[in-house]
Amino acid sequence: MTKEAPNAVTTTIDALESAADSYGDRVFIVDERRELSFKQLEMSVRAAAAGLMQGGFGPSDHAAIWGPNSADWIIAALAIQYVGGTLVTLNTRYKPSEAAAIIRASRSKVVFSVDRFLDTDYLTQLMSEDCGANERFISLPGCSAEDTVLARAVQNEHMIGDGTFSINELIALGEQTLTEESAGIALSQARARVTAQTPSDILFTSGTTGTPKGVITHHGQNIRAFTEFGAILGLDVTDRYLIINPFFHSFGYKAGWLVSLLMGTTIFPMPIFDVDRVIDMIEIHKISVMPGPPTLFQSILQHPKLDPQRLESLKKATTGAAVIPTQLIVDMQSVLGIDTVLTAYGLSESSGLVTICRQGDAPDLIATTSGRAIPDVEVAIMAADGSLLPPEETGEIVVRGFNVMQGYLDNPAATAETVDNEGWLHTGDIGILDAQGNLRITDRLKDMYISGGFNCYPAEIENQLLAHPEIAQVAVTGAPDERMGEVGAAFYVPTEGSQPSSEALTTWSRKHMANYKVPRYFIPMAKLPLNASGKVLKTELRKQLNSLIG
Repeated sequence: MTKEAPNAVTTTIDALESAADSYGDRVFIVDERRELSFKQLEMSVRAAAAGLMQGGFGPSDHAAIWGPNSADWIIAALAIQYVGGTLVTLNTRYKPSEAAAIIRASRSKVVFSVDRFLDTDYLTQLMSEDCGANERFISLPGCSAEDTVLARAVQNEHMIGDGTFSINELIALGEQTLTEESAGIALSQARARVTAQTPSDILFTSGTTGTPKGVITHHGQNIRAFTEFGAILGLDVTDRYLIINPFFHSFGYKAGWLVSLLMGTTIFPMPIFDVDRVIDMIEIHKISVMPGPPTLFQSILQHPKLDPQRLESLKKATTGAAVIPTQLIVDMQSVLGIDTVLTAYGLSESSGLVTICRQGDAPDLIATTSGRAIPDVEVAIMAADGSLLPPEETGEIVVRGFNVMQGYLDNPAATAETVDNEGWLHTGDIGILDAQGNLRITDRLKDMYISGGFNCYPAEIENQLLAHPEIAQVAVTGAPDERMGEVGAAFYVPTEGSQPSSEALTTWSRKHMANYKVPRYFIPMAKLPLNASGKVLKTELRKQLNSLIG
């Protein structure tokens, strides 16, 4: 299927086919197991999609992926979308019970899960959980040959009927199926029904309620947003992109492999962050593009054996956070030699992108703002009474345009609370716009904090901590940290007669929640400070925290 022009690309499948037509045998993916060309990717996706259809998966069905960055993750994602299905991403830091809760809430019929990762049997643990309407598990290879062999041996002892097999077996099934004319016609018909308005993915975000909410976006808005992102960053066919940001997040997925597919860029997915490995990869593979959170670049700059000459190929980077030291941007340019350093702002509800700086912006502007709105998107600052404020006034950041989500899955009430009648998406972030439209984020209405690049939602963490038998009440807030940006601080009231230690609470938390959610500090309280309506005064807790940790 030949594409007429770039503007004919309105779905991820258009992007896949257009790239295969344009770039053919050029290498697209280099991961720890193999290389795949653009054409080989298309062939693998078609076969996997046919295999999914053979198993009864089709348009409007949901399928989840739980695994680290890899070529197989991308094949699975595009296969789901190829037949009109909707991709659901799962954070690899989740515990099995957390992942299962998302699978149930999303009504995922199929789950792709890594066999073994970080010395953990992901798939076998997940198969012991209640995954609701899920009908099939499909295993993804682990991060090493040893991991895969060990995990497959364990998995073979825990098969659920004939519903569990590997992605390679799925592809082989699809290839066999496509030898039949009727199967090829059915696949083509399913693919033809995928349009710009077809839902492409559901990314879950917790917000302030502690209850996960599935953000639905469609193909067209994602393609449009990240075509703009690629053009602003200056991505092209000569670039070699090291993707450290996880694929389960829009930073690794949409601003990672999807934009690279659109721009013909070669990608190098990394399943695990390790600063020594990052430096090796940049040097060996002549990496030219590497977005990431500020902590990534701080880790490189602080490396005891930093040799900038090993990084001389690195020329483009994007980062983002509420607060970035200007010196970090200067050092990224002057010490690391990165020509283009841009900051950006986005959230799941905005398809992952709202604003971005532009090439040529001054280091201070790049560090202190998140740039200007992408084309055809409005950004404004709204007062508590709903009026829009002039430049340099502080209020809630609101967004309106093609990038605003379709809504929260099965949650019209929350959707109505977040997107008002005039189409403004209420982000829950507080900020200021300058006269040129540059956005500066100053605080968060929703109390969310970012730890090492991961969004942390206090209400969700509080709900999990309340399951501890010795915690009667708890309030979580972010605490500044030089390396991670922010870390969690849990103020808790113990149950009658209990005096749990910080060490014991930390150990318990690591067993029951993703590591990035585990608070750094556990602070016992006789009672939590409350306002007249009974809500915890987190401003008071932050004041106490400042006096405790300095």
